[in-house]
Amino acid sequence: MQYCWLSLFCCWLAGCNQEVGSVEQDEFARLRRRMVEEQLRRRDIVDPAVLRAMGQVLRHLFVPERVQEYAYEDHALSIEEGQTISQPYIVACMTQALGLAKGDRVLEIGTGSGYQAAVLAELGVRLYSIEIVPSLAVSARQRLQTLGYDSIEVRTGDGYLGWPEEAPFAGIIVTAAPDHIPPALVAQLAEGGRLVLPVGRGEQELLRLTRRGQETQVDTLLPVRFVPMTGKAQE
Repeated sequence: MQYCWLSLFCCWLAGCNQEVGSVEQDEFARLRRRMVEEQLRRRDIVDPAVLRAMGQVLRHLFVPERVQEYAYEDHALSIEEGQTISQPYIVACMTQALGLAKGDRVLEIGTGSGYQAAVLAELGVRLYSIEIVPSLAVSARQRLQTLGYDSIEVRTGDGYLGWPEEAPFAGIIVTAAPDHIPPALVAQLAEGGRLVLPVGRGEQELLRLTRRGQETQVDTLLPVRFVPMTGKAQE
């Protein structure tokens, strides 16, 4: 009889844990919908594919547990190794600025926790991502694979040099700020390809470069603040 009561208690406890987990996931889903509506759609994010991707990716799983409750708020969050994950609007803005199509080859510089990579993967692109911090590259690769984004190629390296053996790319996105535009990244753009990156020290501008033959068109999108690009970018 004692065993039966113990079994019943364990079943009740497991059911409670499942219910709490379900409520928590429902709340994150609600916050994610609100993020898309209030932070993105009501501003200037109009690309349906980008809005859909932002609504699909579980942002709270890409930040430390201690800040998961803030994952869908309109600001950047700290992650491991002194790095940050950009606010949702900036992620959506940069993604939209790339103007990608399904099947495009895309290079990401600065994998971080993998959130931006997951958003890009939701667009159906072929994504290559470089992270200069080895521990972040390892954890991001594992996280992305666990969440089903196993087609993303992540490697440890200096993103300033790009990924020449996989070039050219229809889009290149940089999630850390150099004080100048890296020439190697421009050279690895396909015809008509776009490079979106923050540039500057202290005050930074988000730029979009579009390759037209031997020329590049440069558009300034908005002021931003990113962590500095390290490695050869600082030499």
